[in-house]
Amino acid sequence: MDTTVDAGQDGSKQHKSRRRMARWLEWPALLVLALLLALFVKTFLLQAFVIPSDSMNDTIVRGDRVLVDKLSPWFGWTPHRGDVVVFRDPGDWLADEPVPDPSSLERGLAVVGLVPDPGERDLIKRVIAVGGDTVDCRAGQPVRVNGHALHEPYLYPGATPCDDDPVGTLTVPQGSIWVMGDHRNDSQDSRFHQRAHPGDGFVPVSDVIGRALVVAWPVPGWKGL
Repeated sequence: MDTTVDAGQDGSKQHKSRRRMARWLEWPALLVLALLLALFVKTFLLQAFVIPSDSMNDTIVRGDRVLVDKLSPWFGWTPHRGDVVVFRDPGDWLADEPVPDPSSLERGLAVVGLVPDPGERDLIKRVIAVGGDTVDCRAGQPVRVNGHALHEPYLYPGATPCDDDPVGTLTVPQGSIWVMGDHRNDSQDSRFHQRAHPGDGFVPVSDVIGRALVVAWPVPGWKGL
C-alpha cells in the first residue's frame, strides 16, 4: 500500500511539473506566432506610416499615424482621383531630407510592423490625376482635370489651388499619377518636381504602396480617409 501511494504522489508531481513546463513553452510559441502574424499583416494587409511633414494639413497632420491598405493592389487596385496614397520616393524627391538612424530595437519592431519603419523613404499625397488625364494648374484658377474644375474642400484653409507653383497644362503618362498635397502652399509635390526636373513630377503606379485608409493615432484624431 505504501508503495502504491508513493507512486501516485510521484506521478502527480511529474504531471504538475510537465504542466508548468508546458505553460512556460506556450509563451515563446505565442510570441513567435504573434510576430509572424504581425509580419504577415504588414507585408500583405496593412502597414502603419508616420506623417513627417505639414504638406497634407489639415487632412493629416505631422505626427499622425495612418494605416495603409496593401491588400487591394494584389487584386488589381490602381489609384483613383481623390485617393490619398503612400508611395516610394520616385526619384530623389527626398534627396534633401535627413536620413534617420533608427536603433536596432526600432528596426526589429519595424520589420514585423509593430511600429512604423523610421528608415523607409516614402511620401503621402493626394491623387489629382491618373494616366491619360490632362491637368491644368494656373495661378488664380482652380485645378482643372480634363477641362473640369476640381471641387477641393480638403484644401488647407487659406491655401490656394495652384498660385504658389503653377505649371500650366500637362498630360499624365499612362502608368503614372499626378499628386499634390492638401496644403498646397507647403507641399513639394508633382508641381515642384516637374518644375525642378522637366519631364518629372509623375509618380509611377508601380511605386504606390497603397491607399491610406484611416488616421489611427492619436486616438482623438481617428478618422477615415
